[in-house]
Amino acid sequence: MELVLKRTYYPNGTNGTIYINGVKICHSIELPWLENKPQRSCIPEGAYELKKRWSPKYKDHYCLQAVPGRKYILVHPANNAVKELRGCIAPVLYLSGEGKGTFSQMALKSLQALIDEVIEEEKVFIRITSAKRTIRKQ
Repeated sequence: MELVLKRTYYPNGTNGTIYINGVKICHSIELPWLENKPQRSCIPEGAYELKKRWSPKYKDHYCLQAVPGRKYILVHPANNAVKELRGCIAPVLYLSGEGKGTFSQMALKSLQALIDEVIEEEKVFIRITSAKRTIRKQ
């Protein structure tokens, strides 16, 4: 299975939409693109395998594998990228600003319903691409 995350870049955050087989599942928020700086930037575009992960903080979530120069890039709930993310991806139901969204827990549950159905039998990848590049000077 392959998820496609189409991003739009802004100075204060990165917004995206996650699709499976061309069908929109939810939106996403991330930190702005800052040249892949650990804990300050979203990760580079590319395809990454997802693995299931559990932690006391986030419970069931996913970890992206083999991200260049980075470790523990997760897909977990958050509604404000700058305040709650350190390079990870947060699914959200609605976008409310640059790197901001709402109902992240619900969006993650929507993804889990689709991914968990197949992740034990097949590899699951997320392909990150640009919808458009809109970096404005501040």
